[in-house]
Amino acid sequence: MRLGAKIFLTSTLLIATLVGVAAWSLLAMQRLVAVNRGILTETLPALQAAVGVRESLPALVRLETRYVVLGDREYHAFWIRRMRSVTEELDRLVGLVKTEEERGRLAELRASLAAYRALVEQERALVARGQKGSALALSEGPGRAAADSAEAAAARLGATVQSAAADALARARDLERRTWTAVLIALVASMAAAVGGTAWVAVRLTRSLKVLSAATHEVASGVFSEPVRVETRDEIADLAGDFNRMAAQLREVETMKQEFFSTISHELRTPLTSIREGVHLLREGAYGPLTPKQERLVTIVGLSAERLLRLINQILDLSRLRAGVLPLERRWVDLDRLAGRALDELRPQAEEKGVDLGRAGAAGSVKVFGDEERLLQILVNLLGNAVKFTPAGGSVRLALEERGDEVEVAVVDTGVGIPAEALPRIFDRYQQAHGSRGGTGLGLAIVKAFAQAHGGSVRAESEEGKGSRFSVVLPREGAAP
Repeated sequence: MRLGAKIFLTSTLLIATLVGVAAWSLLAMQRLVAVNRGILTETLPALQAAVGVRESLPALVRLETRYVVLGDREYHAFWIRRMRSVTEELDRLVGLVKTEEERGRLAELRASLAAYRALVEQERALVARGQKGSALALSEGPGRAAADSAEAAAARLGATVQSAAADALARARDLERRTWTAVLIALVASMAAAVGGTAWVAVRLTRSLKVLSAATHEVASGVFSEPVRVETRDEIADLAGDFNRMAAQLREVETMKQEFFSTISHELRTPLTSIREGVHLLREGAYGPLTPKQERLVTIVGLSAERLLRLINQILDLSRLRAGVLPLERRWVDLDRLAGRALDELRPQAEEKGVDLGRAGAAGSVKVFGDEERLLQILVNLLGNAVKFTPAGGSVRLALEERGDEVEVAVVDTGVGIPAEALPRIFDRYQQAHGSRGGTGLGLAIVKAFAQAHGGSVRAESEEGKGSRFSVVLPREGAAP
């Protein structure tokens, strides 16, 4: 699947999940609102109506009694209006009650009220005929019993409606709790699924990019490892394939270059050695004395041959180091004595340039476990570079310092220094801070390679116009590999 399709599907999943949860939440809220609306529009009005009917019955009884005792028709008119209001409340209850029990209680109340209304009509007829005694007896006897029966029916209806209202409220609270719980669970689950899908795509993408980044860093460092393996089938896989092809071509070019240098170096060493030996014989006068002009030409040829041999040896050493076949004859080496040898070797060159070459700090026996000749080459290369880039009147100092399980070898000069932009690449092959001063750009690369072969490291500090400080840190005695 292509990378764009993965991102699109993941985004679509996230949006669809959130929309689904939102829609389901709205439906759940709609159900909750419907239940609450039913309570507000049906259950509570039914309870209010039942309570109103129950509270109206004592007033009806009082109006009835006053009418019978006093014979005042106004009381009977009041009674009729109050009874009409109670009847209307009962009619409204017909559309509000929902359960069979409520309907039964309502029918019972309506029957009791009808019986009470019939008795009151009989009382009114008796009062109209002047038979108040009979009307009073009817009111206090059957009339009172019918009123009490209606009031009891109203109380039972109210209790039933109140119980139904309590049940409705309990169901609403339970529905609300379950709705919020379900919404929260669904929201968390959907977000987890969406984040999980996004994280899956991000992890797979970044993992592939990390593999490519590490491989790119290796190639930039000149290390060509195994081809990059990417399990996806998207643009990252295409990039990995192109990278593998590029790395294979670079590996082939590097191999060809190393083989070329090795072959040329081997082929050049024999004639150069012959040239050097011929120059030596001419200097010794094996074929007769030389004129000053001839001696000068022989000296130039000898110096050129020596320079080419050093360059060839450096190229061969670097090739062997990169191939891991350069032998190191390790033994305990006294660095202080080795420093003296390096200073003695470079002193004539320093005196010729007018550079003060010497030691910094007190001498002492400092031992490391390594190849003496390779360590000597490290010192000679560093001192040679320092002398080369230090003008007349300047100084070059070699210092040895013990630091716990390590020894630092430092070469400090008061030379021209290194430009800041060139400093990070100063130990790379064929890199020179001052190309106009000659050189091959291999000396510091060899220093770094030999130091790393001994388990050490190198560092350069410099400020242009104020000199440089090169340091090599090596394992000391007791920390041998």
